[in-house]
Amino acid sequence: RAIKKGTGEGNENSYEDVTYEGYGPGGVAILVQTLTDNRNRTVAEVRSTLTKKGGSMGEAGCVAWIFEKKGVLEISKENANEDKLLEEALEAGAEDAIDDGDVFSVQCAYADFMDIKAILEEKGYSFEFAEVTMKPKNTIPVGAEELRKLMAITDALEDLDDVQEVFSNFEADDETMSQLED
Repeated sequence: RAIKKGTGEGNENSYEDVTYEGYGPGGVAILVQTLTDNRNRTVAEVRSTLTKKGGSMGEAGCVAWIFEKKGVLEISKENANEDKLLEEALEAGAEDAIDDGDVFSVQCAYADFMDIKAILEEKGYSFEFAEVTMKPKNTIPVGAEELRKLMAITDALEDLDDVQEVFSNFEADDETMSQLED
C-alpha cells in the first residue's frame, strides 16, 4: 500500500492553489501563491523559509487586503506614442497608462485583461510584459539593508517547488536599488 501511495498508483493527485501571507523586514507585506498537492508540506516550507530569512508567517487575510488583482501590459517606449497609446488604452477599457521608465504600463481590471490585450494587439502593439498580477494598494519605503533581506526572502521562497509567485508591497528608490547592485 505504501509503494502504491508513493508511486501515485491508484490515487489521483489533486493540486490546489493556496495563498500564504506574511511579513518581511520593516512590516512589508508578503503574499505567496502556491500550487500544491500537500498543504502540510508547503505551509511548513513557506513558514520555515520566512522565519530563517527574517520574516514571519501571518494569519489568513492579514495582508491579502493590501493587494488587488490587476492586468498589466507593458509596451516599449520605442514602439508607442504616449498620447495615442493612452487614448487607445482608455477606449479599450483600461484604467490607466503610465510612463514607467523604459516602458508604458497599461493597467486594467483583471476581468478586462484579455479583451484589452486583444484590442491593443489588433492596433499593432507588442508587449514586453503582459500578465495578471497582484498590485499593492499602498507601499512601504525600505532602505538598502531591508531591501537586501527582502530580496533574500523572495529568492528563497521562489526556489521552493510549490511556489508560483511572490508579491510584496515594498518601494525602493533608484539610489537604494543601486546600492543593492554594489
